Amino acid sequence: MCLAIPARVVDIGPDERAVVELDGMRKEVSLALIDDVRVGDYVIIHVGFALQKLDAQEAEKTLALFMEMSREVAAFEAEASPSSR
Repeated sequence: MCLAIPARVVDIGPDERAVVELDGMRKEVSLALIDDVRVGDYVIIHVGFALQKLDAQEAEKTLALFMEMSREVAAFEAEASPSSR
């Protein structure tokens, strides 16, 4: 299974490289596969490459769903933990 996640571009550097931010974490990625990316754009990231641009509203909606899933998994794991019994 592959997972591609939206991240916001915070800096564009030389050689088709950019820095993206997701939940406070920053990572350098390649922009070699897409054109016309600007600081503030959201892009879909997979294995270090920006695959496509994403509408900001759709990106924020997707990120909110990821956060909700994360909270649900954490709650489930806390309930299932032997130390919680």
